[in-house]
Amino acid sequence: MVVTRFAPSPTGYLHIGGLRTALFSYLWARKNGGKFLLRIEDTDKARNSQEAADAILKAFEWLNLEHDGEIVYQSQRDDIYAKYINKLLDEGKAYKCYMSKEELAELREAQMANKERTKYNGKYRDFKGTPPDGVQPVIRIKAPLSGDIVVKDGVKGNVIFKAEDILDDFIIARADGSPTYNFVVAIDDHLMGVNEIIRGDDHLSNTPKQIVIYEALGFDVPSFYHVPMIHNSEGKKLSKRDGATDVMAYKEMGYTPEALLNFLVRLGWSYKDQEIFSMNEMKELFDPKNINKSASIYNTEKLDWLNSHYIKNTPNSELAKLLEQYGLLLASHDKKEILLDAIKERAKTLKEMSNLVYEIITTPTYYDEKAAKKSFKDNAIEILEAFSEKVSATKELHLPSDYHHLMQEVVDEMEIGFGKIGQPLRIALLGKMSGPGLDSIMAIIGRDETLLRIYKAVEAHR
Repeated sequence: MVVTRFAPSPTGYLHIGGLRTALFSYLWARKNGGKFLLRIEDTDKARNSQEAADAILKAFEWLNLEHDGEIVYQSQRDDIYAKYINKLLDEGKAYKCYMSKEELAELREAQMANKERTKYNGKYRDFKGTPPDGVQPVIRIKAPLSGDIVVKDGVKGNVIFKAEDILDDFIIARADGSPTYNFVVAIDDHLMGVNEIIRGDDHLSNTPKQIVIYEALGFDVPSFYHVPMIHNSEGKKLSKRDGATDVMAYKEMGYTPEALLNFLVRLGWSYKDQEIFSMNEMKELFDPKNINKSASIYNTEKLDWLNSHYIKNTPNSELAKLLEQYGLLLASHDKKEILLDAIKERAKTLKEMSNLVYEIITTPTYYDEKAAKKSFKDNAIEILEAFSEKVSATKELHLPSDYHHLMQEVVDEMEIGFGKIGQPLRIALLGKMSGPGLDSIMAIIGRDETLLRIYKAVEAHR
């Protein structure tokens, strides 16, 4: 059975790169009928944030990425880690190191002066003497001093590390007894049954150390897939300005879960020339062996395009619910269908949709000066007043076509182009030149509001 995991540290919010890793891990488990587990790596008590941990869970809930089993919190597993540290000590595979911070600093300075790689020199590796007074020892693992450590990576192929180039007897427990990152990761992945690890390639340098721990404890080494980073358009590390922000900020900006997940799955993975993927298709088609070896480029335009696609293809009843987060209660609006049909083709995000709704349902208090000057010239006021008379005299006005018919009558009777009525009418209805179809706007706001807005605009531009 394929068992994957996502293991964020709650020292900050879940960002887009972490979410992509979680998505890849989730899809691979689901494709294989396996398990997707969630572990919160909260051993850094000084930097942990409960708010950040809660935000990770909220993001998973919003995106409907369900995990299997209980969430594992590393902060609750100290006894487990201590057991395995003692096991390594008892078997002679780890030892207590009494080198003081001052000694270690002097060693490193000397190595740097000699242009050598800075590393622990193994002073206490086979120590049999009396420990020095006043030094709380750290625990170091006996790492191989030579030979190759091969990371069998499903994305990069075999990555070979020379032990003498990258390793020393690294610390697995600090002087206060707290275990280190690489140690607890290896322990937890084994005990949780994780056998396929998909993570960012910034973790590749940690993998040899974790393999050393696996082998020292007699654990099976899992399969690894190290995913290249996400870069901005300039090929640099993604910043907050580029999109590396809290995942929940994407919800506030008006992106749908479907669009965001579709966007992320295509950042570093592809299937033929397909761009649009449903969740079921992702589960069916995703394979980490097809992840690109090079970094992917974050493209806001692609995300907007995908989001507009999902908005256009979302039923109005669901769109109305999604827009509630912006204070719009449209479920019982009698012109909900006309309203949403009028704007869903124009909006890239739900937030943009909400702004368009407010622009339509709110009487304008300001008129774009440049546009108004261009529109209210010649006989524009006369045209609007003629249209108002027809609106007032017509009893049955419900659909966009009803209003369009009246506009066409004015155009025919006054022998003018459609722009002659369209431009000043748009200023009257919205206060600006851009927006949905005029007939739809009037059908949404109704006869009385249409007449009120025309009256106010005429009075303002006489």
